[in-house]
Amino acid sequence: NKWRVVFPDNGRQWEDCKPVSTFYCRDWIQTTKYTWFTFLPKNLLGQFHRLGNLYFFFLVVLNWFPQVEVFHREITMLPLVVVLLASMIKDAIEDYRKYQYDKTINFTKTRVYDK
Repeated sequence: NKWRVVFPDNGRQWEDCKPVSTFYCRDWIQTTKYTWFTFLPKNLLGQFHRLGNLYFFFLVVLNWFPQVEVFHREITMLPLVVVLLASMIKDAIEDYRKYQYDKTINFTKTRVYDK
């Protein structure tokens, strides 16, 4: 068990505190859902948890069989692709705004007062 001891500014130099402070992580806020590598898999997984998207995916898969084909394959894929792209763009913009807000919060200077 490591305990963190915080001293008020009593004249100690930064070099004395630097070895102690490396054991502890900084306070960091991260509210984003995705990274560059996880955006596509996580977003598609989230999109296909919705029943409507699964229904349209089922229709696309069913239309690839010639016995059941009603429309051209590309036409049945169009509604699903449009909905998925619109949702992906919305989620990407939303997550980027969260990233920008987190960045401004994390790099804001603060003052700590001591009695």
